[in-house]
Amino acid sequence: MSRTTIPAQRTAPPTTPGRLRATRDATVPDAGAASRRDRVGAWAELLRLPALFTVPGDALAGAAATGARPGPRTLLAIGSSLCLYEAGMALNDWADRAEDAAERPHRPIPSGRIKPSAALTAACGLTGAGLVLAARAGRPALAVAAPLAATVWAYDLALKHTPAGPAAMAAARGLDLLLGAAVTGAGTRAALPSAALLGSHTLAVTTVSRRETTGGSVLAPLAALATTGVLTRLVTPRRTRLPAGRRAAAAPGLPGSGPSGGPPGTTGFLAAALGAAYAATAARPYVHAALNPSPPLTQRAVGGGVRATVPLQAALAARSGAAATSLLIASLVPAGRAFARRAAMRKVSIT
Repeated sequence: MSRTTIPAQRTAPPTTPGRLRATRDATVPDAGAASRRDRVGAWAELLRLPALFTVPGDALAGAAATGARPGPRTLLAIGSSLCLYEAGMALNDWADRAEDAAERPHRPIPSGRIKPSAALTAACGLTGAGLVLAARAGRPALAVAAPLAATVWAYDLALKHTPAGPAAMAAARGLDLLLGAAVTGAGTRAALPSAALLGSHTLAVTTVSRRETTGGSVLAPLAALATTGVLTRLVTPRRTRLPAGRRAAAAPGLPGSGPSGGPPGTTGFLAAALGAAYAATAARPYVHAALNPSPPLTQRAVGGGVRATVPLQAALAARSGAAATSLLIASLVPAGRAFARRAAMRKVSIT
């Protein structure tokens, strides 16, 4: 009689709760961590974090215009500017939530990633923080920060879609520069020309941005391009040929030896280089938008105008004779690019 051999069955070891949990943790991603990343990404998008690198240069250029070096109060002014800028960003999306639901449904509020009440609360809190920091910097700073905050709120809530919108935004940038001048104790009068130049650039960019979702405007980018050319000329020192009888007296360091209307020597060269960088950053996107005023190219023109703010601020500081401050501002350009390239920031627009 033949014997049938039945192979022994291998039994799996009992699964303990700890082993089951370890297996589940190894295969299922942490939902809590993913949710936190999503929330952080939504707030980064709402607040346009990469655009923050365009803000410190306002206060630094304002301090340079008065001939003062940046100090602890300048840091308070920068902190105030950052808070008020971010308050404007949060308030902007809160005020435009109905419009964005139709034109930009991917944005944090219409997509449901951030509640409207949370955005409004953030705008109020950031405004309060900005005013507190300005008050810590002194009464002159608060006297500038208060109308700056009022201008930000007026723009977002009432003026944005009116003919006065671009002028209000330009006024806000100019006031932000004057905030940096106010904390030096030297007054704001010396910084008024720099504030006017920076405000003119902001006026041009904001005018282009009014058509960034619809396109179709050739005049706005052309006007912005012309403004860029004028501003580049104004921030670039001019050299004049002295009469033959005065050339011998115009030795280095004596009156008349430097460029006319600009700082001599290194700072003059630096102002010219930064002015060229400003023109190169802003002009090309404007040309493209003028040749083809489609929404994507118009948005790129706005982004180029925003990025050009930093070299313009640096050029204004160099024009005031503050070489170290201008280099500090210029260093924000590569820092901002590196920050924008981070994985968490790649989807965050600066406009």
